[in-house]
Amino acid sequence: MVRRSTVDRSPQPAVYSAGSDAGDLRQGDRAAWHYAALSLPVSLTSAYAMEFGQVYLNASPATAAARANQLAQFLPPGASSQLGWDGSGSLKLQSEQVAGVAVHDAHHAVVTLLARVNGGLMELGVPVYVSAGGAAISGEPAWLPAPKPVVPPSPAQANTDTATQATLTKWLPEFFGAYADGNQVTLGRFLEPGTSITGLGGAVKYSSLSSVTVPPGGSVRHIVATVVWHIPGQPAGGAQAGGPPAAGLEMTYALTIVRQHGTWYVRSIAPSAQAGGQP
Repeated sequence: MVRRSTVDRSPQPAVYSAGSDAGDLRQGDRAAWHYAALSLPVSLTSAYAMEFGQVYLNASPATAAARANQLAQFLPPGASSQLGWDGSGSLKLQSEQVAGVAVHDAHHAVVTLLARVNGGLMELGVPVYVSAGGAAISGEPAWLPAPKPVVPPSPAQANTDTATQATLTKWLPEFFGAYADGNQVTLGRFLEPGTSITGLGGAVKYSSLSSVTVPPGGSVRHIVATVVWHIPGQPAGGAQAGGPPAAGLEMTYALTIVRQHGTWYVRSIAPSAQAGGQP
């Protein structure tokens, strides 16, 4: 049970992040927590809004009757059969997912869908009513702006341990080759004793190492390596029989390495939160 300050007991929506009934409960920019003992099933509500979005965000005069029949499964009696659509033009949904759920009480919530419609990104606020294991769309949705683009701050320029960088540049290509293939025998040579890394099982093929950033420090370092993968099923050496060259994808990883008995080993590998070349 999560509680906010007991000073403010007025009803307020609790906002949940997608994918969890417990959720990342937060109240806008307010610092205090709202009392969150709500019985509304967030996962069911989210899934229901997703299914509704599949119907609502696809519209064409040629399929208007079918759309009305499908919408009827989500709407209470007496609701508009097209839920506000005037029957002209068209909507085509390319993708959607739940961006958040604002819980108002044990029966009412607004699910925000992040969707790509007619090639453009948008958000859709969907009001949902739930009761006794059932659900209904309780009103007309609201078209909302997509998240605005932002520019991440530039990380501070860090010093580089050039000697260790040179050492790692020599053996990281073999490590990433084994990581791409999932070759446990070769991969194990580079791992800290007791560490287990599955690898990618041939989903990609190693092409080249673009950069390695190694901050100075002790026997445990957090480094960043940027590699180029090739896509399987395409010629690794470029065009073949007049076909297009193989696709290459540059990707950046954060690795924790440890030095034992004069040798560096990999303890962990994960996506990097920074751009390539920055720790």
